[in-house]
Amino acid sequence: MKRVLSIVGVAALIWCPSSSHAEPVRVGSKKFTESVILGEIVTLLARHGGAEAAHSRELGGTRLLWNALLAGEIDVYPEYTGTLREEIFAGQELSSRSELEDTLSTLGITMSEPLGFNNAYAIGMTEARASMLGIKRVSDLRRHVNLRYGFGNEFMHRNDGWPGLRNRYGLLASSARGLDHDLAYRALVSGEIDVTDLYATDAEIDYYGLRVLDDDLAYFPAYEAVLLYNAKKARGQPRVFAAVLELQNRIGDADMRRMNADVKIRGEPETDVAAEFASDRLGVTVDAARASRFASLGRHTAEHLVLVGTSLSAAIAVAIPLGIVATKFRRTGRIILAVTGLIQTIPSLALLVFMIPLLGIGGPPAVVALFLYSLLPIVRNTHAGLTNIATEVLESAQALGLPSAARLRLIELPLASRSILAGIKTSAVINVGTATLGALVGAGGYGQPILTGIRLDDTGLILQGAIPAAALALFAQWSFDFAERRFVPRGLRLQNEPSPR
Repeated sequence: MKRVLSIVGVAALIWCPSSSHAEPVRVGSKKFTESVILGEIVTLLARHGGAEAAHSRELGGTRLLWNALLAGEIDVYPEYTGTLREEIFAGQELSSRSELEDTLSTLGITMSEPLGFNNAYAIGMTEARASMLGIKRVSDLRRHVNLRYGFGNEFMHRNDGWPGLRNRYGLLASSARGLDHDLAYRALVSGEIDVTDLYATDAEIDYYGLRVLDDDLAYFPAYEAVLLYNAKKARGQPRVFAAVLELQNRIGDADMRRMNADVKIRGEPETDVAAEFASDRLGVTVDAARASRFASLGRHTAEHLVLVGTSLSAAIAVAIPLGIVATKFRRTGRIILAVTGLIQTIPSLALLVFMIPLLGIGGPPAVVALFLYSLLPIVRNTHAGLTNIATEVLESAQALGLPSAARLRLIELPLASRSILAGIKTSAVINVGTATLGALVGAGGYGQPILTGIRLDDTGLILQGAIPAAALALFAQWSFDFAERRFVPRGLRLQNEPSPR
C-alpha cells in the first residue's frame, strides 16, 4: 500500500503548478473572509518586493495552516496571538510576547509585530432575542437553559472555544451544534439558533444589528493579528519580506471591518479590496488583475479533470488486479475487500487531512485520497463479476486446455466486463463529486467557487462550481454507458436491452 501511495503521489506531482522562477513565496489563508483579504494583501506586497507570490486561499482551519507552515508547504500566513496561546500552544502558558517569539523561533517560525487590529472572539445574539430575554452579558445565558447554541466548527473544539467557555461561565446548555461560521450567521438571523460565536471585526455584526454580549468574566484573550512566516525563507529573501512587513501596525479595527464589509456585504472581490488598501494606505501599486468568470471556469475545469482523471486512472490500474487476486485467492480476497471497504468508511475530509503530513497541500493529497475512495467499487465489482461466471463455462474452458492466463484474458474478463465497467462508472461519478472537497487543501477544481460562494453567501458562485460538477458527473456516466455499448460483447447486454417490437 505504501508503494501504491508513493506512485500515485508522484503522478499527482506531475500536474501541480510549478514556477520557473526560484523561490516563489507561498501565502496561505484560512477559510474565512478576513484571512483571505489579509492573504491577498500579503501576496501583493510580496510581489511588490520582487517575488513571484502565490496565494493558496481558504485552506481550512488553524491546524491545517499551522502544519502546512511547519512542513514548508506555505511560507507565510495571517494568525492571531490568542489562537497561538490558546490553541496551537495550549497548556504552555505563554503569557508574554517574548515567550511566544522564543517558542516559535525554536520551530523556525518568526512572528511579525501586530498588524494593528484585535479580532477577538465574542458571543452574540440578535438584538430582538437578547432584548426579549434581558441578556446583556455572557453570564446572563445561565438563566436560560433552553437556548439553542450554534458555533463555528472550529470553535466547538478549540481550547479557547466552547468547552472552556461553558466551564468558565457554568453554562447549562441543553444542546450546542457545530456548523460553518458563515452559515451560523444565517441560522442566527433566521431563528434556527439563538447564540453563536462572533469575530469582533465581522461585517455581519453591524449588518444584522447583532448584540455582542459582554465577556464579563474576561474569558477571551486578545487576538492581535500577526503574520507567521518561515524564518529561513525570510533570511533568503530579505527584500521581499521587508515589503511584506510594511503591513505591521497599518490596519486598524475600523479598516478591517470596512474591508470585511466591502467583501461580505457589498460583494467586492477580495483581490480588489486588497489592492485598494495597498494603494491607499501603503502606496503600493501592483497589478491585481483577476481572471474573468469564463477564464476561472476553464481553470477550475482543468484542475478538476486532472484530479479526477489522475486518481481514477490509478484506481483502475490498481483495483482491477486487486479484484482478480481477491477472486483467485479467497483468504487474501477477504483482506482486500475488508481494507478497501474500511477506507470507504473514513470521512472524505478526514482522509484529505491525513494525507497532508505525507504529501503536503495542493494536488497530491487530493489525488491520493480520491484514488483510495475509488478502489472499493471497482475491486468489488471485479470480484463479483468474476465469481458469478457460471461454473460450466469455466469447466469448459479448462477442458479445452486453456492456461489460466488465457482463460482470464479470453473468457473471464470479457464475461465480467459489464460488472467491471459498472464499478468504474460508480467510482467516476463519486470521484467527480468528492473532488470538490479538494479545494479545502488547495487543490482547486470546482470546489473552489463552491467554497467561496458558501463563505460569501453568493448563490451564483456556488452554482458556478455545482452545475459544472453535476454536468461532469453526468458526462462521466454517459461516457461509460457508451463504453459499455462499445466494448462489452452484445450477448452480455441483450438481457437488459428492450426487445424489438
